[in-house]
Amino acid sequence: MQTAGNGDDERAARRREQRGWYVYDWACSVYSTSVLTVFLGPYLTEVAKSAADADGFVHPLGIPVRAGSFFAYSVSASVILSILLMPLAGAAADRTGRKKPLLAIAAYVGAAATAGMFFLAGDRYLLGGALLIVANASLAVSMVLYNSYLPQIATPEERDAVSSRGWAFGYASGALVLVANLVLFSAHDSFGVSEGTAVRICLASAGVWWGAFTLIPLRRLRDRRAPATQASTHGWRQLAATVRHMRRHPRTLAFLLAYLVYNDGIQTVISQASVYGSQELRLGQSTLIVAVLLVQVLAVAGALGMGRLAQRYGTKRTILGSLVAWTVTIGAGYFLPARTPAWFFVLAAGIGLVLGGSQALSRSLFSHLVPRGKEAEYFSAYEMSDRGMSWLGPLLFGLTYQLTGSYRDAIISLVLFFVLGFVLLARVPVRQAIQDVGNPVPERI
Repeated sequence: MQTAGNGDDERAARRREQRGWYVYDWACSVYSTSVLTVFLGPYLTEVAKSAADADGFVHPLGIPVRAGSFFAYSVSASVILSILLMPLAGAAADRTGRKKPLLAIAAYVGAAATAGMFFLAGDRYLLGGALLIVANASLAVSMVLYNSYLPQIATPEERDAVSSRGWAFGYASGALVLVANLVLFSAHDSFGVSEGTAVRICLASAGVWWGAFTLIPLRRLRDRRAPATQASTHGWRQLAATVRHMRRHPRTLAFLLAYLVYNDGIQTVISQASVYGSQELRLGQSTLIVAVLLVQVLAVAGALGMGRLAQRYGTKRTILGSLVAWTVTIGAGYFLPARTPAWFFVLAAGIGLVLGGSQALSRSLFSHLVPRGKEAEYFSAYEMSDRGMSWLGPLLFGLTYQLTGSYRDAIISLVLFFVLGFVLLARVPVRQAIQDVGNPVPERI
């Protein structure tokens, strides 16, 4: 029988791991914010344009690519690499029970690639594309391992709150670093550096931040011994085995399909919003930084607020409400007038209020659909839905621009992902899905 003292010790140990787990979001989210969302898209697009021919095309590997589409295609390429690597990481983590060393490798490869963006100058668009691919893929692999800790460090009743706090930590760190970025970029002359050098410092500093704060979760998170019956399959054979296992739980697969669709839209908005703002709406870099800073601040409140809404109305219902908000917000973005920062800030506010909550609640909901002992394996499939399959949106965005020359047409195409995702998620009976995998069903879900 468990004594009260043992229960208190277990709760204290769990809280310690949870606090360490939050810090990885604090560490890596600066990459997503400063690099992927704010600086790299417009900067790499300008670098590609400086290397373009008279018709506005660059030729990576001899393939003609409109310079304005190069960043979007690079994001798609990074996701394809992620698809190859994530099953290997998930299988190795579940087979050995040693997630921390794998998390460390992925985090520090990504941090090093990001720090290397300091050398992205002149017409080095190929270097920028390569570093983006490595950093994005490393982040995706690290998130497989990071997310798979959630069922181990939080009870079913705690997961919505713990997942939401993790996202809130990430958005808080993104906002903090963006303030520093804004100061450096806006006053770069006072610091004795050019505008381009200021951007490259902002890019590289995200890598330094990522690497430095990763030390804390590596100290606090604990590895668990893998079950003695754990299969010894590897990589893609393990992924095939995972898919076969998941076929026994079709409702879990149905949720993943819905998440794949609507999250593809979310990830594309995150990566392409600054390109839309700079190239189509003709907004300056300082305006984009302030807008993303607004997103970060409101995303903290949104993640925590939607966590409370989930406790009251249920997780699934709250996510569905967020998808309606996404549809309205992105649809309105099509009509934004150029050179009007105020309306872009309104759009940013709408995105911020639903961004963190929709992602945090999706993660916590999926954690209920994972059989015990299959955490990293199933979260590998989840991360493929989260990042590994999120190449369709950037590809559609890039192709639409390449064919029409209009970023407005590209942005409106993303509404499809949110509408279809809503329909698919609404059809998933989540209570039955949780019972199917043998997990306790929370009072509200």
